[in-house]
Amino acid sequence: MHQPPPHRHSRFRRSRILIVGCGDVGLRAAQRLLPRCRVLALTSSPERVATLRAAGITPLRGNLDDARSLARLAALAPRVLHLAPPPGQGVTDPRTARLLRALARRRAGRTGRDGSLRALVYGSTSGVYGDAQGAWVDETRAVAPATDRGRRRVDAERRVRAFGQRLALGQGGAATVLRIPGIYALDREGGDPRERVRKGSPVLNAADDVFTNHIHADDLARACVLALWRARPGRALNVCDDTELRMGDHFDLVADRFGLPRPPRLSRAEAAQVLSPMQMSFMGESRRLHNQRMKDELGLVLLYPTVAEGLGP
Repeated sequence: MHQPPPHRHSRFRRSRILIVGCGDVGLRAAQRLLPRCRVLALTSSPERVATLRAAGITPLRGNLDDARSLARLAALAPRVLHLAPPPGQGVTDPRTARLLRALARRRAGRTGRDGSLRALVYGSTSGVYGDAQGAWVDETRAVAPATDRGRRRVDAERRVRAFGQRLALGQGGAATVLRIPGIYALDREGGDPRERVRKGSPVLNAADDVFTNHIHADDLARACVLALWRARPGRALNVCDDTELRMGDHFDLVADRFGLPRPPRLSRAEAAQVLSPMQMSFMGESRRLHNQRMKDELGLVLLYPTVAEGLGP
């Protein structure tokens, strides 16, 4: 049986939570877990240690590119939130592979009576679906990544699901995949949509434009926390808001809200002359994500159901 919602303080009993990849979203999730839980975070950066400690998080030095540094993770916490990205090259995710091998080395007596892992939540990307040509996409759709970036995430998802099958059979735990689109917040470094508008980066004209999907960083953090207790074994969940906008309309909305010039509109051929291949890859995929499973299974009520609300008054 799944635990009651995280707002029921008495049920936490200072459970340990390990966050792997504790960047902006990880910090937001930690803020919702503290002080009811003890939060630990894996970091490979000495400079990051002070930031984590200041946030009330216990830093653990380790590097997903060095398997030996991960030995201490075995049976360290009964619930793990994995938000670390894969490497920037290739079509597989050896970092997730190393993490899962470390987590599999359970040692009795470290996290409870049996040292069992109760939940693993992995933050993936909606890019695993590839281009749906603007169609609505739910979690039953087969993955079809069009980029190596998406293929690395598919590899990680498959590893997490295989690990989860062994986890459910051997320890009664659950492994869950969250498929995440564009993350934004006005106070998120690298995720403030005003930055792109201020740069004057072009968007596609209406004839070539694509549907895009978003989630506010605070709502994503809340989804991560809920998934640690409520997610069902082996499930994938689209974690997005209710907005239905094409990319150009999205940035027009941002510009109008903050009194900025609307971005220039270009044809796809014109955009390819001025934008990077990675930027163009995001403009080559169009889909609209269903989020009903997220709402039903996590019980998440979005603070910011649309981008318009997430941008503030």
